[in-house]
Amino acid sequence: MNKATVLTGITTTGTPHLGNYVGAIRPAIAASKNAHVAPFYFLADYHALIKCQEPERVRQSSLEIAATWLALGLDTSNAVFYRQSDVPEILELSWLLTCVTAKGLMNRAHAYKAAVAENEEGGENDPDKGVTMGLFSYPILMAADILMFKADKVPVGKDQIQHIEMARDIAARFNHIYGEHFTLPEAVIEEHGATLLGLDGRKMSKSYNNTIPLFEPEKKLRKLINKIKTNSLEPGEPKDPETCTLFSIYRAFATPAEVAEMRLRYANGIGWGEMKQALFEYINDHITPARERYEALMQAPDHIEEQLQDGAQKARAISVPFLKALRDAVGIARISA
Repeated sequence: MNKATVLTGITTTGTPHLGNYVGAIRPAIAASKNAHVAPFYFLADYHALIKCQEPERVRQSSLEIAATWLALGLDTSNAVFYRQSDVPEILELSWLLTCVTAKGLMNRAHAYKAAVAENEEGGENDPDKGVTMGLFSYPILMAADILMFKADKVPVGKDQIQHIEMARDIAARFNHIYGEHFTLPEAVIEEHGATLLGLDGRKMSKSYNNTIPLFEPEKKLRKLINKIKTNSLEPGEPKDPETCTLFSIYRAFATPAEVAEMRLRYANGIGWGEMKQALFEYINDHITPARERYEALMQAPDHIEEQLQDGAQKARAISVPFLKALRDAVGIARISA
């Protein structure tokens, strides 16, 4: 049976929140149990260095993310779960790809163009002010992550589609020069993650500081849900669920029948306090078993490290021989006696 290889990277710069769970983690955990898929999930700690130069934050985020995925039931017998920095072949591949990547292609990267535009709008003489080579070359490292394991599919948000297209372009260029080595990956668009709203009604995002951490303790979870912005409609007045942050979060967790019932309660004028209590209870019930596992894992970092090293071993069983073949292809090889 030919399994489709699906690869997902998780940047280690923050604490997982409800939006991450709904948009990326929950479907990835489900895919990890799919016998017809070969899933690869990695902590993108080298990527984190591009935008975060706080060592303790990167370390803590790596621990929290690994604990989160394991607590939620990631099937590590089927999925390969590893830390990017534990697979050194990825960085070597990144250089091989850099040597065939046109600078013009990198000039078109959205993150780079946005940084340049911001400098120009701010009246800077140097359009590249504050732009590191890490930021500029980010798509090449991402291509190496993907191409090393011959990923067929890469689930991404719409803002990341360009990076998959670039990975395809880079792979095709390498294949043209050195022969067919790389699989051209396809982007799988995640539609739902971007729709989960945060405390202020905007998309839930670390950038907006409006997130609800996934495993927040019960009292803090209640407090955060009570902070979610609502309108001034009184209890008894009909309310529109489609424009309500509380409802959007509830819908992401509840069953279709429960969502339909909640719509009726909105039509009948549910009070905001009542709705916040209902949302708190529903989410808290949903995550409590995993939260308990998470808290236990956070007290057992050696177990987490063991899981990551096991994943790295599986990953390197693929990356070491593949990189040797790539070195041979480009002419870097030991000279026999």
